[in-house]
Amino acid sequence: MQSPRWITTARVLRRAGFGASGPQIDALTGQDLSTYLDTALASDPDQDPGALATPLPQLSPPTPPGKNASQDVHARYNHQLSEDATSLTAWWVNRMVAVEQPLHEKLTLLWHNHFATSATKVKVAAFMAAQNQKLRTLNRGDFRALAYAMLTDAAMLRWLDGQDNTAKAANENLSREFMELFALGHGNGYTEDDVRVGARALTGWTIGHDGTTQLVANRHDAAEKTLLGVKGDLGAADYCDIVLAQPNSPKYVVGRLWQQLAADAGPSPAALDRAVAAYGPGRDLTAVTKTILTDPQFLGSTNTVVNTPVEWLVGVVRTLKVPVDSGAHAKTVATALRSLGQRPFYPPDVGGWPHGQPWLSTATAGVRLRTAADLAKSGNLSTIEEAAPGDRLDATGYLIGVGSWTDQSAKALAPMTKNPPQLLAAAVNTPEYLTS
Repeated sequence: MQSPRWITTARVLRRAGFGASGPQIDALTGQDLSTYLDTALASDPDQDPGALATPLPQLSPPTPPGKNASQDVHARYNHQLSEDATSLTAWWVNRMVAVEQPLHEKLTLLWHNHFATSATKVKVAAFMAAQNQKLRTLNRGDFRALAYAMLTDAAMLRWLDGQDNTAKAANENLSREFMELFALGHGNGYTEDDVRVGARALTGWTIGHDGTTQLVANRHDAAEKTLLGVKGDLGAADYCDIVLAQPNSPKYVVGRLWQQLAADAGPSPAALDRAVAAYGPGRDLTAVTKTILTDPQFLGSTNTVVNTPVEWLVGVVRTLKVPVDSGAHAKTVATALRSLGQRPFYPPDVGGWPHGQPWLSTATAGVRLRTAADLAKSGNLSTIEEAAPGDRLDATGYLIGVGSWTDQSAKALAPMTKNPPQLLAAAVNTPEYLTS
């Protein structure tokens, strides 16, 4: 069994990234966690050696077929869309695996889930890639900058029909989902009339073939409007400011981030107040992220988050050091994420992926075990293999960042100590590893 400090450090690393191995935890145990997070948050995600080694593939939006195009032309166009989307998903998974500082990719994934947008409808991978980079570069600044970037983003506009929202025919989708899911919470301080007026404020945005967006004056409703008590010729920037100025917005935004970082059940009132204070009038995402990951409620708890399939699988791959950029293992990872229900860039709906118990169904258990067994055959298991059989259970826990086993898990794993790949595959499917 590891020390309480080691276990706490392991939890911070796992929640601030994807998995954590014993040497990584050893290196941080004894250091100041606050200083570590300051350094991690301040680093440039695009200068990370792993990010530089996994450059984004070339994704030029293909030219849509003309009105009278043949079936073959349509088929080639759709094939290109599919190929680009597959390449984009593989690229991001590879980047998550490769980066030396995983916090930035973890935050990008969490904000992708918050501003959930799916390539199923967007289709153009270049639009999804551009949105992904905005999430990566803006997730440590003012939430207002991130929110406005999403309101006027090509992928988001296509996902929520923003390009069809005109003065003559206002479309309420983007206005409604921004209030309900991105900024305030369902029915939390706005009315149906506010949704309709908000849609009018968001009219006029169009998407160019290259993914640039712009406001076209003759498509925008320039008439006076009253939104949440504010009157004027309101546009997208006004809409964003007015909605985020509502008193319910900070607690909602911070609460959703807490649930993804710290605990499926959400924060206590006191912890929420501390996080909201860090978020502050400047909507400081760096401050609130650090506050959540150093909050007494978070540090004093264990196993309060069920790891999502991406968190789980990327963590296993990073720990085992299995190359997944091509070949059979790349196929294993892609197939597993599809089967487990969390393929990056494909959230099920605008509400994002679920959290908590849904990930621990009996249907997914077999997939996880088969996937782990396949990866373990090619992984670096020297830490386990070099340990005496009687010490292999502890060695496995050390390798995967589990500081202690329950009696139930220890009993189940004990018969596998003679077979390191089998032991590892089973260990990463215990409650101690599936939660953090």
